[in-house]
Amino acid sequence: MKYYPIRHISFAVSAVLWAAASVSAAGVGPWQTQLKLPEGVTLDSQTAETQHCLECHITKGITGSAIRDWAQSGHAAGNIGCETCHVPVDGAADGILKAPAACEDKRVRPKVSSRNCAVCHEQQAAQFANGKHALAWVAMNAMPGTAAMPPDIAERGCGACHSIGRDEGKCDSCHTRHLFSAAEARRPEACQTCHMGFDHPQWEMYSTSKHGTIYQLEGDKWDWNKPLGEWFQEPYHASSDTARTPSCAFCHMEDGDHGVKTAWGFLAVRLAEDDPEWQGFRNVIFQGLGVVDEKGQPTDRFGVVKAGDVARLTKEEWEAERARVQGQCAKCHGATFAANSLAQADRVLKEADRLMAEAVTVVEGLYKDGILEKPKDRPPHPDLLQFYNVENPIEQQLYVMFLEHRMRTYQGAFHMNPDYLHWYGYAEMRRDLAEITAEAKRMREEHQ
Repeated sequence: MKYYPIRHISFAVSAVLWAAASVSAAGVGPWQTQLKLPEGVTLDSQTAETQHCLECHITKGITGSAIRDWAQSGHAAGNIGCETCHVPVDGAADGILKAPAACEDKRVRPKVSSRNCAVCHEQQAAQFANGKHALAWVAMNAMPGTAAMPPDIAERGCGACHSIGRDEGKCDSCHTRHLFSAAEARRPEACQTCHMGFDHPQWEMYSTSKHGTIYQLEGDKWDWNKPLGEWFQEPYHASSDTARTPSCAFCHMEDGDHGVKTAWGFLAVRLAEDDPEWQGFRNVIFQGLGVVDEKGQPTDRFGVVKAGDVARLTKEEWEAERARVQGQCAKCHGATFAANSLAQADRVLKEADRLMAEAVTVVEGLYKDGILEKPKDRPPHPDLLQFYNVENPIEQQLYVMFLEHRMRTYQGAFHMNPDYLHWYGYAEMRRDLAEITAEAKRMREEHQ
């Protein structure tokens, strides 16, 4: 992604005249007395454009929280004002440029383009553009069931989190408006809104793991202004303000890298499996995802998985991400311990795939024998990516087994959470398989 330098656009003559009048000897106006700035940050140091925005908003009594947070931010301290972010730079996405705005300055847009952020944060923006979060909006809309959702469910449900990838990216998904604090984004809570709940309860797993327990007991004492790359530079130096355990950002954003990738990807599938038994399980799951046909050839949906970067498509890609996270683990643990722990989690995933493949095969048998009717517009196998947009209870249970219980099994293993791995994950998968098998038997008997 190419970013363009910001072009400072001067205001109209009327704005310049207003600015001159505002700093005249008339003294401080009532709107100025309402703005509380921290020591070292002055109103006079801000641009005329920013002062005009502040006066208008404060006088009209709108967006008070935005002004309050900006006043406490590093942007305010560095004289980065409203127009720097809210006047889109050249090349901003159409979704930004065409967004409705009530501001009297018709250049202003309420949404902020990541290209504006890139003017000062070029490296972080480039890293983000090459990462998985940048593809979140693409991945959501690539799912077959998204178009079938009621618009408000899609917008405020799935879209509320996946919008991090909308219009080339939303930096404020992690660095919340208008404080935009790096220290805030390093804390685990910054991730919990999206990474919790049904199919990816990473927050619950982390916060109740031993790592998360130490964080909750001691985290308020740690220096969150310290860059991630400096956390364990001096591993033998005792300091109460240095983190004793990793946060989400430490594990997934090495040295602050905004790419935020993982070895397994969201669906925990990869191509070119060396273990032939595991590859057999995977082939069944790939068919259930609709990405390969009955002959094992890629379907049109394979492009969906590739575009959303939700799977690892080469062995080299997977190994590079595994080496990165293993290196992060080894900053606290021994390298052998880190490698063995991750390998054990891989074996947990293989066992989950064994159960999943068996369940998919049972349901597929009902399709093949004409016992379970399948809409004509679906792939030739049970369609796991339809999620809950399936008709029969046995299909509903299969989707829950895949998207909730399989996810919890392998994610619990990698996040060091015993209960999520076992009781909320693996045990539920075993129950799903038993109930799917029993229901299939009942359906066959009824059909006969």
